[in-house]
Amino acid sequence: MSISPEMQALKIRLKAMWMAGDYGHFATYLEPGALEFFARLQIAPGERVLDVACGAGQLALPAARVGAAVTGVDIASNLIEQAQSRAQAAGLPIRFEEADAEDLPYDDAAFDVVFSLIGAMFAPRPRQVAAELVRVCRPGGRIVMGNWTPGGFVGQMFKTHGKHVPPPAGMPPPVLWGDEATVRERLDDGIADLQLTRKMYPMKYPFPPPDVVEFFRTYYGPSNRAFAALDADKQEALRSDLEQLWSEHNQASRGGTEVEAEYLEVAAIRA
Repeated sequence: MSISPEMQALKIRLKAMWMAGDYGHFATYLEPGALEFFARLQIAPGERVLDVACGAGQLALPAARVGAAVTGVDIASNLIEQAQSRAQAAGLPIRFEEADAEDLPYDDAAFDVVFSLIGAMFAPRPRQVAAELVRVCRPGGRIVMGNWTPGGFVGQMFKTHGKHVPPPAGMPPPVLWGDEATVRERLDDGIADLQLTRKMYPMKYPFPPPDVVEFFRTYYGPSNRAFAALDADKQEALRSDLEQLWSEHNQASRGGTEVEAEYLEVAAIRA
């Protein structure tokens, strides 16, 4: 699949962003919400499962534990290495590969379940992603995504990032994968049934909002790169705005930070 030099440069930049920080560590506090999403997948033993943008294997490992034949892909090679190490330590036979959600290296109809939790939504060419998710899923199989919504908390956080650091040119906002009308348009071919449900993702940290902002800056690629793009004064301005956002939405009563972040659960049946 040929792409323009500009798109190739953007992909290199995006890969570097997701390799920044330490998403494996960052995701530990997101595990409860991820497992809620996983439970609704109802993966059965023996099913062929593809986890697209699998990170460090947060959901690939649970899928393998229920007896599925699991493959996980991600563009970040360091996260694939983390996932492989975790699977080996747990004695789980999962195939992890570095691959692009826009160009999956698998045959047509190779999987019974194809899912992506807060992952494939960040690829720069959503039409390509949609086509690939459909292509590698067998007829009658399931395609499931969890995507941050534009108006939800994480959508507001990205908007705050964008106020200080312009988002990459040449790609639509990732949070459009959390907009119902946009998703229906993107998944308009090869789908027999499509269910869209808004869900709330619990984000809980045992430290106050200023420390949450620092945690994101250190470990979460998009936040890490946003801060790195700014000089000291502008970093403080971004930090102040993010602390205000977290504080305004904080539901914790004692010292910690608890926020409910809206996402769109996309559940499709392959025609």
